[in-house]
Amino acid sequence: MTTIAEDLAAPAVTVRHHARVLPGLPYPLGATWDGCGVNFALFTENATRVDLCLFDRSGRKQMEVVPLPEHTDGVWHGYLPDGRPGLLYGYRVHGPYDPQNGHRFNANKLLIDPYARALSGVFRWADAHCGYRVGSPKADMSFDRRDNARYLPKCRVVDTAFTWGLSPKPAVPWDRTIVYEAHVRGMTMQRPDVPTSLRGTFSGLAAPGVIDHLRSIGVTAVELLPIHAIMDDRFLTAQGLRNYWGYSTLNFFAPEPRYMSNGSLMEFKAMVNQLHEAGIEVLLDVVYNHTCEGSELGPTLSFRGIDNAAYYRLLPGNKRYYINETGCGNTLNITHPRVLQMVMDSLRYWVTEMGVDGFRFDLASTLGREADGFDPKSGFFDAIRQDPVLSRAKLIAEPWDIGPGGYQLGRYPSGWSEWNDRYRDCIRRYWRGDHGMLPELAARLSGSADLFDHHGRRSHASINFVACHDGFTTADLVSYDRKHNQANGEANTDGHDGNHSSNHGVEGPTANPAIKAVRARQIRNMLATVFLSQGTPMLLAGDEVGNSQSGNNNAYCQDNPISWIDWESAPDEGRALTAFVGRLAELRAAHPVLRRPRFLHGQDQSRFATEDIVWITPSGSHKTETEWRDHFARSVGVILAGDAGHYPDPDGTPAVDDVLLILLNAHTESVRFTVPSLPGGKSWACLLDTAWDGPVAEMPPVRVRPGGSHHRADRSLAVFKLEPAADSPEAGHGK
Repeated sequence: MTTIAEDLAAPAVTVRHHARVLPGLPYPLGATWDGCGVNFALFTENATRVDLCLFDRSGRKQMEVVPLPEHTDGVWHGYLPDGRPGLLYGYRVHGPYDPQNGHRFNANKLLIDPYARALSGVFRWADAHCGYRVGSPKADMSFDRRDNARYLPKCRVVDTAFTWGLSPKPAVPWDRTIVYEAHVRGMTMQRPDVPTSLRGTFSGLAAPGVIDHLRSIGVTAVELLPIHAIMDDRFLTAQGLRNYWGYSTLNFFAPEPRYMSNGSLMEFKAMVNQLHEAGIEVLLDVVYNHTCEGSELGPTLSFRGIDNAAYYRLLPGNKRYYINETGCGNTLNITHPRVLQMVMDSLRYWVTEMGVDGFRFDLASTLGREADGFDPKSGFFDAIRQDPVLSRAKLIAEPWDIGPGGYQLGRYPSGWSEWNDRYRDCIRRYWRGDHGMLPELAARLSGSADLFDHHGRRSHASINFVACHDGFTTADLVSYDRKHNQANGEANTDGHDGNHSSNHGVEGPTANPAIKAVRARQIRNMLATVFLSQGTPMLLAGDEVGNSQSGNNNAYCQDNPISWIDWESAPDEGRALTAFVGRLAELRAAHPVLRRPRFLHGQDQSRFATEDIVWITPSGSHKTETEWRDHFARSVGVILAGDAGHYPDPDGTPAVDDVLLILLNAHTESVRFTVPSLPGGKSWACLLDTAWDGPVAEMPPVRVRPGGSHHRADRSLAVFKLEPAADSPEAGHGK
């Protein structure tokens, strides 16, 4: 039996070098085609040698091994004057195998270039991917000499030139932004108006029918679940499952091949261009907090074998182990300047070269964590803030991770927006009928100033949602009391238990018309609340047609109809709900008072003798502190004065609006409201009523005189517009 020292002494591969190689340059990192040849540059500060391995067109046969000739400032580099786009390559990196001190070099393992723009081939699981002998008593302290190249995708040199055409970026202002969170495959795998060959791909997402649908519901930004190249976890593939969501990044520059119909980067760029032509921005969900290589028992595919001690945060005093603040086995070492550079280079690449408009950062607290914990002034945030490209992109944080002090909602720097889970839980609980929710409901509807109104932040900092990829769909929120994740193969132990959901009498599908009616109304209530709240609304793809995941609230591994949007199972109900969401988007677009860029504090005055925002009781009076403390109250009204405050449009035109009244009732019985009487007001005209279960376009006109009574149906909300008297100045220009 050989020792580790003997293994390290043995050559990893036979070096065959026939290609012409010049010194090249240490920048830019990656493989760069300059029109004459290809420059290769790889950062690794602890390696002793780097071999560039070239493969035939199939990617199965290693043709040459070219040691990179130069090492400058921690970057190994070389230039192949005969290199061309389409060349397939990988790296073998030599250095010490000393896990106790954080080094896991193993030149027997072919490695993916962290800066590779495209990958060729399919990843296949094999023990040979591990740098140690799987099953050895010494575990990861042992050393494995097997070559893994046959099982690993190869990096492909690309020519990134692309003519973008005449479609500039939409540059949608935050106050007009409506985010639509979607999965590339799930969006179109069951969509009948997308050609079969394009379903589940970038081209499918840009199909005319899909774009028309997005425009019909007012979407201004599509937020795509991770599209970076990923690896399917081994325990999932053993069960015939996949890492569907994609939070298992293998490379931060290359798009995931399974989303490409033809293997060309141009497909992604064309998708972006077509969405831009429709006025829709593209946001990417990005995962810079960890990689797919996992813990010390994970595979050696890229970063671990290139320079483990640089790329990952290791446990002080025992660098054999990884700091795991992500729950995924490892944490990227963003405090290392070269790792931070990689992240910044990746972000700039997707904005400048691939055309995207912004990002949602998974487990963003990890990125802002310095030696003493999370810091809003960390190197990562500072780098973003000063960057002339990224500081102008839309930046959205998932403001938590599982590390110490990981929950940081509201503590991100100005210029950032955040997923507001406090909003999500509050709206779910309020409409479920929980007691004592009105004070928090008021805070969430008015933009969550208690969380975000500091350091010059605006109301768009709150990303408001009731459902996202992680958890129940909105339809399942009203159909299931508990999760049903048996298909995940984890005995239903995975996923959150606290969903704040209600099945309204029957668990799962039912033919009972009364239960179905309540569920449909509750869906309308929650979606309407999102669109009527100050802040930035986010809609989960499929919620606009009542899509269900059959009660699975953690469908991360379900690349099948459980996760794919079902566009046709209930065509009548789906079309009605889609039209309803379209009406919500119309209202939000037509009424600037629903999307004020600054927080409303009831201080600006309206000529209708009211403040910019006023909360009222069902009796029509202003709510008192005592009434706010009424634990059993579930009904409230809010007046939004569209002529209060100074809100100029970019051209200087005042964004004056109507006076709106929103009445909400989460009781299981109707509640009588006395609508306010404002000077100069003639009547209150109903613009939206979630109790109306017919086609939204056929909702009958309803007007209530000021001071009159209005019976708000159980579990419903309505929006009214104040119609001024004939001798009164116009209240606004909304619809």
